[in-house]
Amino acid sequence: MKNSMQARPFLKWAGGKSQLIKEIDKNLPEELTQGKINRYIEPFVGGGAVFLYIAQLGKIEEFFVCDINPELILAYKTIQKNVEDLIEVLLKLQDKYLSFDAEERKQYFYQIRSQFNLQRQQIDFHTYYPDWVERTAQLIFLNRTCFNGLFRVNSKGEFNVPIGRYKNPKICQVDNLKAVAQILKNTQIHYGNFTDSEAFVDNHSLVYFDPPYRPLSKTANFTSYSQEIFDDSSQLRLRDFFQVLDQKGAKLILSNSDPKNENLEDNFFDVAYAGYPIKRVKAQRPINSKSTRRGQINELLIRNY
Repeated sequence: MKNSMQARPFLKWAGGKSQLIKEIDKNLPEELTQGKINRYIEPFVGGGAVFLYIAQLGKIEEFFVCDINPELILAYKTIQKNVEDLIEVLLKLQDKYLSFDAEERKQYFYQIRSQFNLQRQQIDFHTYYPDWVERTAQLIFLNRTCFNGLFRVNSKGEFNVPIGRYKNPKICQVDNLKAVAQILKNTQIHYGNFTDSEAFVDNHSLVYFDPPYRPLSKTANFTSYSQEIFDDSSQLRLRDFFQVLDQKGAKLILSNSDPKNENLEDNFFDVAYAGYPIKRVKAQRPINSKSTRRGQINELLIRNY
């Protein structure tokens, strides 16, 4: 991984792939360095760590990112269209928050969270409007000051993470936001289901899938990035889509949890992706309420090459 990388995820994101980038880089197709791939597609963009990394390799000029989380897509489009105003609003939020004592910070956090949830019904998530700037600023503020930097919503789509304990959170990362905005100039950003990306895929494309991971156990079920449920039937629907894009000649790579961390007899992905190379790589378990359940585990990288 290059030290000169400037753009990094502007949100902390559960399941983010920053720690796996070295492994993903090792498993990128040779066609990428040979100049035979001119388009990159990410149907579950999330925090965008892999997307931003690939974009800064300088090998591809066309990008398409998609996600089912409307708040996330709104934020990407806001950075793409009006990063300067976003930075201005974020700096004001940051200065105000850091000037408060602990109790004032707590009151301010829940005030912003309440506003964010109450205004949700008034937001048009499909057509850019100046109100998106304030909403994106609130989203980044909540993400940078909440517990564990989570993005989690309830069944109503309301952000429900409590305040975190950070002495001096970096809420507005000016240089990074500008670097991300520069990359987004050449990016198509789409709100929708992962299958919506099919029309953009051809035999000169690289597609990276980072779906909500299959829970390792019933008590580890954290899939509340959006109101959508991503269960085993969804995982198999994704497998079917993987096969469709394989037939189109695109280069595909997919990451997911390894069920064998908890149950050596669980062959869900080995069966689902039989015939495709499956590699187990080491990763950290960053989010768990019990510290004893955090540590190195295996994750899966599945490819069609």
